[in-house]
Amino acid sequence: MLHSNRIWWIAGILIVVLIFVLLAAIVGQPSPDIEGHELAPGESHTLHARVIAVLEEGTITQGEIEQPYQRLQLRILDGALEGTEIEVEQGFLGFTNQTRTFRVGDRVIVEHTRTLDGGDFFLLVDYVRTGPMLWLTLLFVGATVLLSGWQGVRSLVGMAVSLAVIVGFIVPQILDGRNPVAVAILGSVVMMGISLYLVYGWKGKTHAAVAGLLLSLVVTGLLATLSVNWMRLSGFGAEEAGFLQTAGVQLDTQGLLLAGIIIGTLGALDDIAVGQSSAIFELSKANPRLGWSALFRHGMTIGRDHIAAMVNTLLLAYVGAALPLVLLFSVYAEPLGITLNREIIAEEIVRTLVGSLGLLAGVPLTSLIAALTAQGKARQQGETETV
Repeated sequence: MLHSNRIWWIAGILIVVLIFVLLAAIVGQPSPDIEGHELAPGESHTLHARVIAVLEEGTITQGEIEQPYQRLQLRILDGALEGTEIEVEQGFLGFTNQTRTFRVGDRVIVEHTRTLDGGDFFLLVDYVRTGPMLWLTLLFVGATVLLSGWQGVRSLVGMAVSLAVIVGFIVPQILDGRNPVAVAILGSVVMMGISLYLVYGWKGKTHAAVAGLLLSLVVTGLLATLSVNWMRLSGFGAEEAGFLQTAGVQLDTQGLLLAGIIIGTLGALDDIAVGQSSAIFELSKANPRLGWSALFRHGMTIGRDHIAAMVNTLLLAYVGAALPLVLLFSVYAEPLGITLNREIIAEEIVRTLVGSLGLLAGVPLTSLIAALTAQGKARQQGETETV
């Protein structure tokens, strides 16, 4: 046992180090278009730079808001302009606050644009945050391995698979014009199927969880389609959809909204499916004489408590993400009926309600499948022992 624990511990540490090294290598790579590429008039790219001096700072008034401004001297850190020192202004364009002031030594992202007359224009875009992100990621990975052992390592690999499916399958397929709903459901099944089998193994409870997850996703997709069409939501409630259109990407924005609802529900639905299936299989193991109806009934009792917490989790997650929006509408204080009818608000309401309905469907569907599967397994084991 001690030897086995030592093996998973060493493997976990190696995986942590490998993930950290890979992330550092990826984020440390310069953009492919900044090496040896001469910008044409109107073209732009991003560069890394370091603040070497704060030349001037103070406050200015933008409308009725007083905010800080700075004039900074930067040194370019990559690309054909590496080593070049430039001056930029911060705080004159757009809104900012004191937390967005820069200090000597800060690494920043700069957008370099070649003007139509052949000159160069530099705009300070943001901080370089990859260092803190990497350390936070390392902390998360290390804590997961420390608390969950080898199962935690498998869950991290499953998370990496999910990210790979999103980046390598879902996003390219949607950009190629495929149906976003079909792509989201298929990608979700692949993500969760691989992740669940990787973490929990090829077992009856995993089969039941995957089957319940698939049926629940189909129900969620149907409900989302009906609700979005019923409320005549276009998908332009989020400004990002407009940015995509402006960038020349022709997408089904309504389908994109539907895909977002499905994928957003997936995480909580995964928890529901695994929890219900695991609980029912444990009940069957504790009392093999329980029939499928008794297992289903006990599973539903557990599921009612579980679903209450999950619905609240979805609501808080969506409200938390849209909190600035909620505050904005509170400031302008228009009638509640008008606010609720605005598409940007209606989209969040549909996300919450459809996602919650998908979770509600997941409890009985997974419980029924798990109860039938667990009873069949218990009967099979009983027959084997008799023989």
